[in-house]
Order: sequence, then C-alpha cells, then structure tokens
Amino acid sequence: MLKAVGRYFRALGYLVTGRIDAARRAISTSPYVVNATYDQIIEEKKKSIQQFKDAIARLIVQHDEKMNRIRALSDEINRMEQLKEGAAAKARTTVEKLRAQGMDLAAIKAGEDYQKCMLAFNDFTSRIEEKTPRIAELEKELTDMDQTIQGHKIQLQQMLREIDRVKEEQAVAVAEIITAREEQELNDMLVGISQDRTSRDLAEMRQLRDEMKAKARISRELAGTDTKVQEAQFLEYARQHKTSDEFDKLIGLAESADKSERPTDTDKTSEPRLPE
Repeated sequence: MLKAVGRYFRALGYLVTGRIDAARRAISTSPYVVNATYDQIIEEKKKSIQQFKDAIARLIVQHDEKMNRIRALSDEINRMEQLKEGAAAKARTTVEKLRAQGMDLAAIKAGEDYQKCMLAFNDFTSRIEEKTPRIAELEKELTDMDQTIQGHKIQLQQMLREIDRVKEEQAVAVAEIITAREEQELNDMLVGISQDRTSRDLAEMRQLRDEMKAKARISRELAGTDTKVQEAQFLEYARQHKTSDEFDKLIGLAESADKSERPTDTDKTSEPRLPE
C-alpha cells in the first residue's frame, strides 16, 4: 500500500514537472524571452569580466608591492655595501696609521678602532647576506606573477571577445526564432492546423448562437410556452379532423365508412353463443 502511494506521488511529481518543463519551453521560444535571456547572459559575463579585472588589479598591486620591496632591499644592500667598504677603508687607514707609529699587527688588531671597523664590516656583510636571498625569492615570485598576470590578460581578452560573439549570436538567434515561428504559422495555416482570426470569430459567433438558442428553449420550458404550443396543435388537429368528418358525411363517405366499420352477419355468427 505504501509503495503504491509512493509511486502515485512520484508519478504526480513527474507529471507536474513535465508540464512545468513544457510551459517553460513554450515561454522560452518567445523572441522577447530569448532576447532578454541573452541580455542576462551578457550581463553575467560582464560581471565575471569585472570580477576578473578586479582580481588582475589586485595581482598588479601585489606585483608593484613586491617590486617596490625589491627596490628597497636593493637600495639597502647597496647602502650596506658602501658602509662595508667604508668600514674596510677606515680599518686600512687605522692599520697604516698605527704601523707608522711602530705598533705591531697583533696590537693593531687588538686595538679599539680596528675592532670597531671589523665588527661593523662583519655586521654589514651579514645583513647583506641576509637580504640577498630575499631579493632572489621576490624576483622568482615576480617572474611567476608576471606569467600569471599575462595569462589572465589573455583570458580577459578572450572573455571580451566572447561577449562580442554572444551579442552577434543574440541577434542571429532572435532573427532565426522569429523567422521559424512565422514559417511555422504560415505552414500551419496552409495545412489547416491553425485558425486565423476570422475562423475564431466565426466559431465564437456559432457558439454564441447555439447558446442563445439553448437559453430561449430553457425560457420557453420554464414559462410553459412549449405546453401551450402543444395544446394549440392538438386543438387545431381536432378542429381539422372534425371538419373532415363533416365533409365526409356531406358527400356520403361517412355512411360507407360506418358500414365498413359495422360487423357483418358472418362476424356475428362466428361469435360464440352463450348456452341457454
């Protein structure tokens, strides 16, 4: 029982879905609907293109930020190189000066001026070594980002061309649907499948006439007109029959008719006799 009910509701759902699909297909064939549908598709594509442009713009912003970061790191490394060279130059000047004063190399290296120059040189060198790989990483990211942006730009151009193709297709589709519908209506008219306005008006007038006749008949029946007409027909028939009888009597046909209707002696003798 439950399975049968389930099949019933499932079949009912299929029926409703089928009718909805049929109605949707019928509406979808309208040129106005087709044109509006293409307009909606074009608008959706334009929205997608705008979103795509926004994404590319964000990538370009990130690209510019990385580029600015590379420039800043490069400038900082150049500055560190100059500072490192300055520390080395000062160390050389210090060594030459102390040697001129007769100090040995070990005492010079242990001196405060030499140690400051050496520590500064090492610090600048380590900072350069720290920032150089970061520049390499950023340059690699920029290379990949350049390829991505270029690919997105090509895809964006394809999307823009796709909109142009959809617009062309829109005009062709609407024209083809209008032409096909006109051709179908013409063919239907030729084979008598469809009815023009004259045929519809004629059918409506015939139906209206039949309805008026039916209403008049109902009115007659409700008012007793049909009964009166029948009674008048019966009275007229009786009057005509009486007149015919009088005419028959006048010309002697009534007597012969009476004789023909009277029973004969043979008929009388043939009747069974009652016992005395």
